[in-house]
Amino acid sequence: MITAEIPVFILCGGLGTRLKEETEFRPKPMVPIGNHPILWHIMRLYRRSGFRKFILCTGFKSEVIKSYFMNYSSLNSDFTVDLQSNTLKVHSIDHDDDWEVTVAYTGEQTMTGGRIAIAAERYLGNAPHAAVTYGDGLTDANLAQEFAFHCNHGKIGTILGVNPPSRFGEIHLEGDSVVEFLEKPEFKEKWINGGFFFFKREFFAKYLSRDEGCILERKPLVALANDSQLQMYKHAGFWGCMDTQRDRDSLNQLWETGKAPWAVPVNFVQGAQTQGAHR
Repeated sequence: MITAEIPVFILCGGLGTRLKEETEFRPKPMVPIGNHPILWHIMRLYRRSGFRKFILCTGFKSEVIKSYFMNYSSLNSDFTVDLQSNTLKVHSIDHDDDWEVTVAYTGEQTMTGGRIAIAAERYLGNAPHAAVTYGDGLTDANLAQEFAFHCNHGKIGTILGVNPPSRFGEIHLEGDSVVEFLEKPEFKEKWINGGFFFFKREFFAKYLSRDEGCILERKPLVALANDSQLQMYKHAGFWGCMDTQRDRDSLNQLWETGKAPWAVPVNFVQGAQTQGAHR
């Protein structure tokens, strides 16, 4: 199945209260990493795997996201404004992004599951599958491979499983004697939700609700797991989530070094499509 035909729903409507330093005047997905909002980085890593149709599920300060994409070409290119006729001429487009972006307002207080249900009712269309992710996570996982895995196992949902290192050091003892000290160890068998999902279309009708209080991570995913319809695609590489200012600083430092694991070259041209995914 060609990934370019699969819609990607991105949750962009939360309040971002744990990152208040950055989100007082803009939604969290618009907080910059380097010179671009983290949302831009997320969309480019999807595009690297062939996906190009994005539905942004907005709420808090939706107008900031609307303005960004309404003016995307002029923000990233030279342009001329004729103030008398109020016309805009954008000169040669100085970016390689060929995305189709739908900005869908899904309410100020709506929770994650409700946002996706509202947006999917309008914009899922006839797509047999869809991707879902948050507006604050980055990874170097191959999302085309995760999608192929999803299509081939035949169940309703797939979750990206990641095992990031602990924030704290681990101490091994014999009695009161320290025999080993591990600084931020990795737990190879401890997998957590990496936030990059794929679902068959039936998930949106059967497990989600338009109710404002529907939380994706609670009843919908719990029910999917209880029905033995949720598989994990394990990824042992890079994953990072921008929950706090410390997280944002860490991602920025990686970007500034020029060695960010999730980075897609600015002049990247997408050509390949996913093979072997037919269900």
